[in-house]
Order: sequence, then C-alpha cells, then structure tokens
Amino acid sequence: MSFASPPDARCTCRNRDGSKLELGQTVCIRIGDMAYLARCEMELNVTTWRKIRDGCPEARLSLGEPSLTR
Repeated sequence: MSFASPPDARCTCRNRDGSKLELGQTVCIRIGDMAYLARCEMELNVTTWRKIRDGCPEARLSLGEPSLTR
C-alpha cells in the first residue's frame, strides 16, 4: 500500500520578482489591470498559485492630526 508523503518543506512558489514564498503564504498577483489574492499550494506534486478571490486587500492611511497622549 502506498501513501502520499507530505510536501517537502523546501517547496516554494516564485513571485514575479523572483522572490520565493513558502506553501500557505498569500500574495497579491497583478497582471495588467487585473489583481487577485492567491495562495501558494501544492497540486499534483507541483507548486502553484491558487486564486483565493478577486481584488487585493488595501491598507488605509489616516492623514489626520496625530494624537499626543502623556
């Protein structure tokens, strides 16, 4: 009887800039005017980017006056 072995911890996905991301990590992928959130996963013994959702999270920066507390 043969059982599938867990993915090798050295398996990574490559980002467009050449950086490596570990299995389970997420990244915003932009292609032209399209952007989506994707997770690095293993499929049929090959790492791949699996689309999680359209669009990417955005951080908002408040430019209001900083509050000073003492």
